[in-house]
Amino acid sequence: MATSEATAEPLGVRLTVAFFVLTGALEIGLALFEVRPLSFWPVWDAVVRGGMNFLLAAGLRRRYAICRSIAMIYCLAVVITYLAAVGLALSGAPLQYPTSIVVQSLVHIPSGVVLFLYLRSPVASTHFPRPLFPRRRPPTPEDRTCSGPHQDL
Repeated sequence: MATSEATAEPLGVRLTVAFFVLTGALEIGLALFEVRPLSFWPVWDAVVRGGMNFLLAAGLRRRYAICRSIAMIYCLAVVITYLAAVGLALSGAPLQYPTSIVVQSLVHIPSGVVLFLYLRSPVASTHFPRPLFPRRRPPTPEDRTCSGPHQDL
């Protein structure tokens, strides 16, 4: 029975990647929903902000340890930011809250806390072992490209 690459991944890795794909799609979709009429710079801004989440999801999919660290920082930042926004809204601050802030706070606060707790766990550190730049082994005589009597040529 052969296992595919998707089933070989731990559930935590798949859910972490899915979270960042979802937040990237939400970032782009909500920004495009709020901007009328559509012009280049708001669309560019939305695509770049959402694209960063997709890039982070790709790094997490490849299980880079640095992406795990970036994801932990991201979770802390968005949870604190959206908690502050929700706190201002609940205290009755006279501010207008766009739809994107409301929807993203509903998504980011609970899932960001859960994801941060997972990423800090010892289990997650075993799931993301790959360094971004792996160490290269020193060259051996067998690695030489020229194997004739004149190896210096």
